[in-house]
Amino acid sequence: MKFELLWYIFMFVLLLLVQALICNQICLFDCITPMMYVYITLTFRINYPRWGVLAWCFAIGLCVDMVSNTPGVGAASMTLIGLIQPYMLELFMPRDSQENFQPTMKTLGNSKYSWYTVLLVFIYCLTFYTLEAFNLFHWLQWLGSVFGSTALTALLIISVERLRTSS
Repeated sequence: MKFELLWYIFMFVLLLLVQALICNQICLFDCITPMMYVYITLTFRINYPRWGVLAWCFAIGLCVDMVSNTPGVGAASMTLIGLIQPYMLELFMPRDSQENFQPTMKTLGNSKYSWYTVLLVFIYCLTFYTLEAFNLFHWLQWLGSVFGSTALTALLIISVERLRTSS
């Protein structure tokens, strides 16, 4: 349990630094930004306490809001993802899995992990950009932001997961 806590603290700090120093500087086509900090939500095992998932997600969302100047948008979106993550994981995990099932590319398989990632990242980006815009006057830019950021973020997360689980 102590190792798991240290692992999440390390991931929290690392993903926050990556977002603040690298990803926030990337803005492809004036609307696509990778959001790597969503990766921490994808890694929680199925029996991790619900309040713990929500607390971690809210905390990283709040910290990203502070460094990205998006007041409350990241925290609200990450909290929503933390709320639905266990239910999404149940959709993709094998029926005869253990109580402490950890979602990785090895345990879920490439296809299921990819769909799990894309679905959660899409819901996150949809929530994030809807709250950020709070109107649909520029709906083409909103659509580009949602789908472009979803694609780029999911591609980066899947690549990182493939590197992490291959070693």
